[in-house]
Amino acid sequence: MDRILIRGGRPLSGAIAIGGAKNAALPLMAAGLLTEERLTLENVPRLEDIRTMASLLAQHGIAVEWGPEKKTLGLGGRITSTEAPYDIVRKMRASVLVLGPLLARCGEARVSLPGGCAIGTRPVDLHLKGLEQMGAVIRIEGGYIVASVAGRLRGAEIVLPFPSVGATENLLMAASLAEGQTIIANAAREPEIGDLAECLAAMGARVSGIGGDRLVIEGATKLHGACHAIIPDRIETGTYLCAAAIAGGEIDLRGARLGDVAALARALDDAGVEISETATGILARRRNGLAGVDVMTEPYPGFPTDMQAQFMALMSVAEGAAMITETIFENRFMHVPELNRMGARVNVHGASAIVRGVPHLSGAPVMATDLRASVSLVLAGLAARGETVVSRVYHLDRGYEAVEAKLAACGADIERIAEDR
Repeated sequence: MDRILIRGGRPLSGAIAIGGAKNAALPLMAAGLLTEERLTLENVPRLEDIRTMASLLAQHGIAVEWGPEKKTLGLGGRITSTEAPYDIVRKMRASVLVLGPLLARCGEARVSLPGGCAIGTRPVDLHLKGLEQMGAVIRIEGGYIVASVAGRLRGAEIVLPFPSVGATENLLMAASLAEGQTIIANAAREPEIGDLAECLAAMGARVSGIGGDRLVIEGATKLHGACHAIIPDRIETGTYLCAAAIAGGEIDLRGARLGDVAALARALDDAGVEISETATGILARRRNGLAGVDVMTEPYPGFPTDMQAQFMALMSVAEGAAMITETIFENRFMHVPELNRMGARVNVHGASAIVRGVPHLSGAPVMATDLRASVSLVLAGLAARGETVVSRVYHLDRGYEAVEAKLAACGADIERIAEDR
């Protein structure tokens, strides 16, 4: 497997172009199942998870074509299979997002229970209960979700007990082809959900309440094709904000939207990082030293769980102590032992981690355990003395496009070591 080698201690200076949001692109690709006509997506990131979703859609019969500029993806065609097999779904949890569209379009679906990063159980029960309220008959059989409906799905008022992103997306897509009105109360409010709703509206769906926690969808009998540009990736934005903070220097994040990372920006400001909007994106630089800041992960617009590991790496070299509390996933501190191998002082107590800042980290061989943990180790390597080698970077490739090239262009001493070396 490839590895990432970082020689730390070099400040960053330059510009990084923020790509399209992975967590928006995946449900948008699944939305291609809702129509036979062509759905064209622009600003698509070239990531392993995108390739996995493309393979899954192709398995369903959808033609997937990259445009000549490589950032445009065309989807369309007749569905020839309603089964999402284990061999594909096990690679990525977002594969379960084909369930709602398949059921709404074809009246049946057989979807393997999902896989992905081992950061918690993340059950799909909210997806299934919502679809059952819309008239679906669902059973779990041999590790597969087997769903069917007589005729069309029916509109319903669904109150989510927790603002689940995946459940909101699956139910939103299913409701766009359901009979009558569907209300999703306590819906997740992430920008990626708003992006999906805007795309569905361009395809002919009638969605109101976009951006809020109560979505109202008037089902259509048929959706048509559309062209939609994906929003910039707020987690990639946040990651490079933390890179500027941990390494020092100044980075211009082009295409980034400050409003999407407001909770993180407030925490970084408290820590000693200056962040400002520019005509092209966001400018970030560390003022002087770093101060410890307590954060708690929450559903959007709170502090994002997908930034917890990166923020912990930053706090490991801040002055004083910080408490980081994880409320979304129960197993998302797997990066802690690896950070501690580099000299960090992090102690986990239940759902909270106490981080006591150290003057410096030391380079070491470390191993990525999941997507966001992998990039937190890269960030730690930027600040460490000596060499850091991050193994199992296939996790990194699932969610970050050319991270080593983007950081190297800003002055980092970082390179990818190919497997054959």
